[in-house]
Amino acid sequence: MAVLAGLAAPLALPALLVPFRGSFPNTDAALALILVVVAVAANGYRLAGIVAAVSAAVWFDFFLTRPYERFTITRRADLETTLLLLVIGVAVTEIAVWGRRQHAVASRRAGYLDGINAAAQAAATGSSPSALTAQVADQLTRVLSLVSCRFQYGAAGLGRPARLRQDGTVLVADRPWDVDAEGLPQGTDTELLVEGGGIFQGRFLMTPGPDAGPTLEQRLLAVALADQVGAALAAGHPVGRE
Repeated sequence: MAVLAGLAAPLALPALLVPFRGSFPNTDAALALILVVVAVAANGYRLAGIVAAVSAAVWFDFFLTRPYERFTITRRADLETTLLLLVIGVAVTEIAVWGRRQHAVASRRAGYLDGINAAAQAAATGSSPSALTAQVADQLTRVLSLVSCRFQYGAAGLGRPARLRQDGTVLVADRPWDVDAEGLPQGTDTELLVEGGGIFQGRFLMTPGPDAGPTLEQRLLAVALADQVGAALAAGHPVGRE
């Protein structure tokens, strides 16, 4: 729909202005076309904005520059206006895409904070350990794009899974794994150890989805969530040492 709007809206405006094009400078129409491009680009979709910018430049030339109804420009000023219309349209689109991306990042981080706060509140209100670990397992599943996540008491290294460490790095067979380039390792679970007050409590055993490639920020969030569980479990009933 956005791309169709990018095609149609810049065509409709010059066509409507055809009966009046002799009574106002075409630069005024160019400014109005920029507003149309901004309206289309505001949704943050790059393709739609670029299509709108190109469409605006093309139909400005066809309808509002002499000779009319021809894809020909004979005056330097009209050529400059057309090029500016195209360049400004593309620039506005890039700004809108950047703004949409920043908004998405801010929303995602707000969700992360909500997840940590929810875990902290559950721990503070004395929720049962099973309820707390289930809640955090569900959050880890969403944050890390997992197929499944479960908590195991008093088990570390069993089955030699990959391990997500406190600094957000991942080890596979005791060797660093490039999560940014390859995502979470497939064909094996990844464990996240849970400690409280230096006492080992258990682990989250996580099965990654095929497209699981969490950023460092997301991996550190997972560690922070596990720390909330560790603190709550340590306050309740320490299990033992790793």
